[in-house]
Amino acid sequence: MPAVTGFCLKCRKKVELKNPKETVLKNGAKAFVGTCPHCGTKVYTIVGRAK
Repeated sequence: MPAVTGFCLKCRKKVELKNPKETVLKNGAKAFVGTCPHCGTKVYTIVGRAK
């Protein structure tokens, strides 16, 4: 699996997600959920619509 990056709101910078998992949000959008390696905050990266 390639590295997944997202924007950590607590650190205010782009980070590589630790333990990313693909999920489908309530509105039907696909997203990756992981944790920030620096502060441990949950980070979401929305990829697109689920089909």
